[in-house]
This record gives sequence, C-alpha cells and structure tokens, in this order.
Amino acid sequence: MPDLPTPQDAAEAALFSECWDAVLSYADLCTAGSTAATELATEAFSLGMREAREAEAVAHGAGRRPARLPRIPLLLTAVRTTAAEWETRGLGHRLDPDLRLWLNSDKAARYTGPPLQRPIALRGLRDLQAADAELLWLAEVEALPLSAVARRLGLDPSTVGDELAQVRGLFRDRSHRNHLDMPMDAQCRSYARLLDAVTRSTSGETPDDLSHHLARCRQCAEAAACLRLQGGGLPAALAGGVIGWGGLAYLERRRRAAEVRLGSGRPAALESGPPNPGAHKAKVVRNGLLVAAVLVSLLALAVSMMPGDDTGNSAAKPGTSASADGEPVANPNSSVPAATSRAPGSAGPSRTAGGNPSESTGAKNSDPEPQGTSSAGAEEPEPSESVTPFCQVAYTLVNQWPDGFQGEVTLTTTEALSDWRVTWSFKDGQKVTQMWDGSYTQSGAKVTASAADYNKSVPAHGSLSVGFLASWQGRNAPAYDFSLNGRECVKS
Repeated sequence: MPDLPTPQDAAEAALFSECWDAVLSYADLCTAGSTAATELATEAFSLGMREAREAEAVAHGAGRRPARLPRIPLLLTAVRTTAAEWETRGLGHRLDPDLRLWLNSDKAARYTGPPLQRPIALRGLRDLQAADAELLWLAEVEALPLSAVARRLGLDPSTVGDELAQVRGLFRDRSHRNHLDMPMDAQCRSYARLLDAVTRSTSGETPDDLSHHLARCRQCAEAAACLRLQGGGLPAALAGGVIGWGGLAYLERRRRAAEVRLGSGRPAALESGPPNPGAHKAKVVRNGLLVAAVLVSLLALAVSMMPGDDTGNSAAKPGTSASADGEPVANPNSSVPAATSRAPGSAGPSRTAGGNPSESTGAKNSDPEPQGTSSAGAEEPEPSESVTPFCQVAYTLVNQWPDGFQGEVTLTTTEALSDWRVTWSFKDGQKVTQMWDGSYTQSGAKVTASAADYNKSVPAHGSLSVGFLASWQGRNAPAYDFSLNGRECVKS
C-alpha cells in the first residue's frame, strides 16, 4: 500500500486535509471493512494526486487548461478506478459485493468508454472552467455553506450566491449541448426540444408522453436531471453521473456530515440554545464536583461508624475529605478523588469487634468493607487482577490532519452478544462527523456507537470494531471511559 503523497506547498497541504475525508467516506462505501477502506482511500488518493499534478503540468506547458474534473470528484473517480484494479488483481473479496457486480457490468463501462456515451453530468462538469466546476461541486454535492465555499475558493462572500446561480446556468447549457451531441434514436431526438422547454419551466409539469419516455429511456432521464435546476435534483444528478456506483449514498453521507458541522445534527437536548464551547466544560466540572462531594461524604460516614477509638487519627485515614485534595475533582481520568496512602507509622491499626487488629483497606476500594472482613496486613487486589474483564478495548488513531482525524475502536468481549452499544468520551472537545460499521450519537463529550444490522451478533471471545472521522482543535488526547452495553471495559 503506498503512502500518502507529500504536499508540495502549504496550499496543497490544506487541500489534502479538505479532500481526505471525502475520499475516505467514499472508500468506506466501496469496501467491506474499515481497514480495507483506509487502504483503498490511501492508494486512490496517491493515484488521484498524481493525475492532478500531471494535468497541471501539461496545462502550464500548453498554456491552457485541459478538460478535467475538480479535485474532489477527480479523487473520487480514482477510488472507483482503484477498486476496479483491486477486482482485477484478485482483491475483490475486500470490496462491497454490490460494487463488484457493478464493476463487472455494462454500467461501469459507460464511465470509461467513448466520451460521447459517458454520463451527461460527467461531461458537463468537465467542460466547465476549473473555478466554476469547483464552486458547483462544493456547493451542490459536498453541501458546504456558501460562506465556506467562498473562503475556500477565495471568492467574495457577498456575491458567491450570484456566481453559483450563473454556474448552474452554464452547467445546464453544457449538459443540453452534450445531450444533443450524444448518439440517439429518432424518438429521443424528437423529444429533445420539448425536454429543454419543460425543464426550463418553473411549473414542474411534464406532458404524459414525455413522462412515459423518461421512464423508459435512461439517457434522456439523465439529461432531464441535469437540465432541471429547480426541485433540488441537481446534487443527485452530479453525484450519480460523476461518481457512478454509490453516488447517492455518498451524497447522503456528505449531507449528514455538513449537518453535523453546522450543528443541526446534534441531539435535541443540545439544540435549545446557541452553541457554547464552554458550556460542556462547565458541566463536566459541576458533575465532577457533585460526584466527588457525594463520595467523600459516604466515605466520611463509613469511617465515623467504625468501632474503636479512631477519632484521633481520622484525619490520617484514607477515604476522608482531607485526602480529596490529592487530585482535582474535574480530572476526566478519575471519577473518584484519589485518596493518599497511609504512611508507615502514621496511625495504628483499627480493631475489629473481636479485638483483633486489622489494617484498613485504604483507597483500593471506594466503598470500604465492614471491619473484620479484610485479612490482617493484606491489601485487596485490584478488580482487574482478580476478575476476568467483561471486555477489552483498543483505541487507535489511524490518521490525523490539521483539523480532523480518523480513529478506530476495537473491543473483545468474553460473552456472546446479540446486540451491542459502545460508549466513550473525549477530553478535548473532539466531535465525530462520520462513522462506519455502526451508527452514532454524540452528546457533549460522550459518544455512543450502536451496531449496524449486519454486525449485531458477536460470539464469545469475539471482537467488534467501529471506525470514524472526527474534528479536533488544540489537542487530540485519546478517548477514555469505554463501556460495552453499560459495562466498563479495560484497555488491552
């Protein structure tokens, strides 16, 4: 598997970070697992960047720009090309079964066959100027806000809406010309003028005879989707016509990713007010203080109820409120304040009801056993040392770029599962934007991943995993506090 190419300059480095999540998102649709998705995306990314650099070199030498796709759709078609190469090289078992069927059908041949027979949307987008094609794709398919599109392309935010409307008109004109240039039978040609007139109308009414024809003729139906700028069908026409297999699924993923970026994809409980980055941190601190106060109170109560003359040494005993200062209560690594161990000789052993000395169990257990149950002079073992954990977890940072990263969570369970739900938390405000091999919700720092329909069952001592994309700023500390179906997991 090739490594990702090295950016040639700062502009290309920024472009890498903007394109990688799109490439990985489509590669995940094309493959049967997160590992294969990463490998396919990396190989395709290298191929696509090499093609883009060669095209730019030719353009500089010839003094004009050759017809080519914008950067993101160029990389997406490289994913499709790489998947076809995998099928040829005997790696088809790593691809989605439906994609394999498509690659071996006449549908795939349309995208690499004679230019006049290729999908109209693919030809129309290639015919546009580079900046116009980029604007159309980012706004329609990637679903970026116009302000973000303007910032990325260096356009005036106040006029980018008008420019997009003009580009849509140019794309329509190119698509109409390309439709007329395609080889077609007499019936299709007889409907070409009517199709142009109907799709220009804002009424949306289509004569019955033309509707029947569009239901039977794929070529004219594709043309109608590209020609009709009203009704919101242009993104689907672009995604399906340029990418091919999985185009509509990719479009849906990018829509969901855009909603998450804009905040509309958050749970309803978080939509009651404007986004407040400090609100979650304050909530964590408040909850931590509350938990710490309750636990310290319980421990103090337990100590006060112990028989024997211990009142004079209560300040030196573990588990009292004085030991709660050993670690900040808002530390996300510890939900219980750490109690300091008793120094040798700082306090004598307490006595049990039978009069036999017995050492206190210290901070090993936040809920101390009643006096007389512990062995003299022996500490209780850690739970992980005496009990086989229900599940073990491995968190992997697969890849990282300036404002995002790819992660993977793999768990091994000792029990058979018929369904599963995994939760974890982030320390630094990371936000999950996409997930595969499962669905997700996120509330503040806590992420909940639920099983997909095809991977709910896990055998005893089997494993499950989910991959995801997320954003980060400042720091990107590993996730923590993992649980499986509500039961705590230990790190493997």
